[in-house]
Amino acid sequence: MPPKKSANKPTKAGKSEEAAEKGGKEKKGGTAVKVRHILCEKQGKCLEALEKLKAGQKFPEVAAAYSEDKARQGGDLGWMTRGSMVGPFQDAAFALPTSNINNPIYTDPPIKTKFGYHIIMVEGKK
Repeated sequence: MPPKKSANKPTKAGKSEEAAEKGGKEKKGGTAVKVRHILCEKQGKCLEALEKLKAGQKFPEVAAAYSEDKARQGGDLGWMTRGSMVGPFQDAAFALPTSNINNPIYTDPPIKTKFGYHIIMVEGKK
């Protein structure tokens, strides 16, 4: 029994690694996401953007007004592959279900990375 318990612990801890390995082997097994985001350097500004989304404002409008990066045109980053995003952003993007700008599902609370705070929305997976 002890070997099984120790075998289970690394599996739980390494779950995301296993998922990444599977994604690498199976090309169609979720290796890319079509993602939009709102990036703010300050958490307060990001939380303000989040309130606008909760009030029913469209994601692209909020992104144009609040996002502080090159994706200001509606927050669209296009298709991003596994390994091309920073860790916390990638984990959140692949964990989110797909949605659309009329009925968005986004990260709440915002995700913190070395770039700032992100509100992430996924429009497609492949």
